[in-house]
Amino acid sequence: MNNIYTFREVIDQYKVVFFDAFGVIKNYKGLVPGIEKTFAYLKAEKKEYFIVTNDASRSPKQLAERYHQMGLKAITDDRIISSGMLAKEYLELKVNEGIAAFLGTPESAHYIESAGLKTLPVSEVTARNIHDVNAMVFLDDEGFEWARDLNKTVNILRKRTIPAIVANTDDAYPLNIGEICIAVGSMATMIENIVGKEFIRFGKPDSQMFMFAYDLVRSRLQVNKKEIVMVGDTLHTDILGGNKFGLDTILVLSGNTLAGDAETRINSTGIIPTYICPSAVVE
Repeated sequence: MNNIYTFREVIDQYKVVFFDAFGVIKNYKGLVPGIEKTFAYLKAEKKEYFIVTNDASRSPKQLAERYHQMGLKAITDDRIISSGMLAKEYLELKVNEGIAAFLGTPESAHYIESAGLKTLPVSEVTARNIHDVNAMVFLDDEGFEWARDLNKTVNILRKRTIPAIVANTDDAYPLNIGEICIAVGSMATMIENIVGKEFIRFGKPDSQMFMFAYDLVRSRLQVNKKEIVMVGDTLHTDILGGNKFGLDTILVLSGNTLAGDAETRINSTGIIPTYICPSAVVE
C-alpha cells in the first residue's frame, strides 16, 4: 500500500484544512477518540479549518451544538459548510411556492424552511395536498418509516413532475470502525432508478461544495488551492471531490475505508489520495 503518514507531518505543510465529518471527526457513537488534540493543535498553529460535509440532517448551528455537547468546542457554525446550504440555494432560486415534501428529521427541514417554502414530511402528503407538492427533498435517513415512506415517495414522484433534490449524496456512513449504515443518498439512487427520473444532487464530490468552501476561506485570508488539504474517509466523495477541485487530499482509515481494503479500492477506482493517514488525530 502507499506510504502511511502521520497526520501532523502532513497538515504542517498547509495553511487550511477541510475536514469531512463522519468517519473523520465523529462516528455514530461519538467523537473519534483523540480528535480534540487535532483542533487544539490547529488553534495553536493558527491554521484555518472548515467542516465540509454532506450531512444535511441539521442546520450548521445545530450541528455545531452537537459537537459542543460531545465536548468539541472548536467547531462553530461559521466553520460548517453543509450540502444542505446548496440545496437551500437551489430551492430559493427555482421553487417559488407550494410544498416541499421531505424525507428526514424535523431538524433537517431547516434548509427548506429557510427557503420560504412550506415543509411537509412525506408521511403527511395526502390526496388532498399532493398537487401542491412542488419539490421532493432527500435530507436524512432518519425521521421516517422506511418501508411506508419510501414507497410513498416513489408514488408521489410518479404522479407529480417536480424536481427531486438530494441534499446528502452519501451512500453510507460509518457506525464504528468496522460497520457502516445506509445513508439517504443510496435511498435516492434506488428511487431514481425506479421512477426513471434524474435527481438533482448536492454534496461531495460536486465541485460546488468545494467552491463554496474555497470562497469562504478566501474571504478570511489570502490562500490558494496549493495551501489547502481535504481530509476524508471515502474515495468517491471526499477524495474524488478534492482531487477534481485541485486540492491535495488525505485519506484517513478511521471510517468508510478500512486499512485492509484501502489498496484494493484505490487500485480498482483509480482515485488516488495525495496521502494516507491512520486517522485525523494529531498524536
